[in-house]
Amino acid sequence: MSHNSTRNLIDVAAGRKPADFVLKNGRIVNVVSNEIHKGDIAIVGGRIAGIGTYRADRTVDLGGKHICPGFIDAHVHIESSMLAVQEYARVVAACGTTAVVADPHEFANVMGIEGISYVLKTSEGAPIRVYVTLSSCVPASPLESAGATLEADDLRQFLSHPRVVGLAEMMNYPGVINGDAGVLAKLSMCEGRIIDGHAPSLSGNLLNAYAASGIMSDHECIRAEEAAEKLRLGLSIMIREGSQTRNLAALLPLVTPATADRFMFCTDDKDVRDLIDEGHIDYMIRTAIAGGLDPILAIRLATWNTARYFRMHGAGAILPGYRADLVVLDDLKTCKVADVYVDGVKTVEGGRCISPTVRLTGKDGRDTVHISKLSKSDTRIVADQSHSRKIHVIEVLDNRIDTERSIVEGPL
Repeated sequence: MSHNSTRNLIDVAAGRKPADFVLKNGRIVNVVSNEIHKGDIAIVGGRIAGIGTYRADRTVDLGGKHICPGFIDAHVHIESSMLAVQEYARVVAACGTTAVVADPHEFANVMGIEGISYVLKTSEGAPIRVYVTLSSCVPASPLESAGATLEADDLRQFLSHPRVVGLAEMMNYPGVINGDAGVLAKLSMCEGRIIDGHAPSLSGNLLNAYAASGIMSDHECIRAEEAAEKLRLGLSIMIREGSQTRNLAALLPLVTPATADRFMFCTDDKDVRDLIDEGHIDYMIRTAIAGGLDPILAIRLATWNTARYFRMHGAGAILPGYRADLVVLDDLKTCKVADVYVDGVKTVEGGRCISPTVRLTGKDGRDTVHISKLSKSDTRIVADQSHSRKIHVIEVLDNRIDTERSIVEGPL
């Protein structure tokens, strides 16, 4: 903030000047003191000036409704929603989300550095904040031919962008463990910044090696014992509840007052149908509450914890000097969103996004798939007679990201 903005904020906080507007008669969910209390929230210049008794020319009576910090998704691939960035933002904004941390992995897989630029550009003016972690594994595997390869030198140019917060999930955990030069260059490039992890089922000395590299988190845990081991080694755990992979029920017993600060909520991959039918981070909050988690703690995992992990100063709580990113709830336990404010501007009213749609020009990410017409014969798998008609099959498991292998007989 500028010198004058800070002075004005202080004057309003001290009661010497009126606020831009005041939210009155709300029940504040305080994720820092772990309590719910009453108080006016004075807002000036998009910031919270103070909590208490304040004056302003404009007041909004909340009628006793709960008000909490805006929800933050700790890790998401926006492209998995099948929506453009601006439309995705409008959908999740209506769910109380005021910020997401996006890994533009599939955009980058196809478009290279233009894919990362595309997400940063098209999220400008969105009704939520879109932070970006730099996609660390493009392509995800040497076997892929999606269209791009990104090395540390390609990614370095984005580090000065104010919404780039670190390195995205390091999926190449074998490369980390074995000291791959390209992987180590990316980790070194982001030393001192946030480095997210991706280490499904990694355990023992290999997990130690992964954690020793400077990686700080993991969102791949599907069992409580797996998450517990990672907690012991200092990793923060992002509990994931997306469309295909749903880990909240399995990991929720680990969230206690003693461990809660080490957990966050994320969706990873959630398509538009599930976002509309279920919700976003609000769905995780109400599911956690229904599963027995204290409502204040559930909201803390969706706000304060994520903001602190990603060093989002001035976000994640209702505190003096913090950004006025606020969610008004019709009901706390069901996390039913009524209104949302971002920087003190109402973006959602009555559960509906009211922010104008921003129309963007320029390259939009379309016209990137070029394949010839497919026929049934192109997808037919034919067994080699010399191998007794056996075909190796990858089996998809319900609500899990890991797979199983089986062998079946196929046509010759």
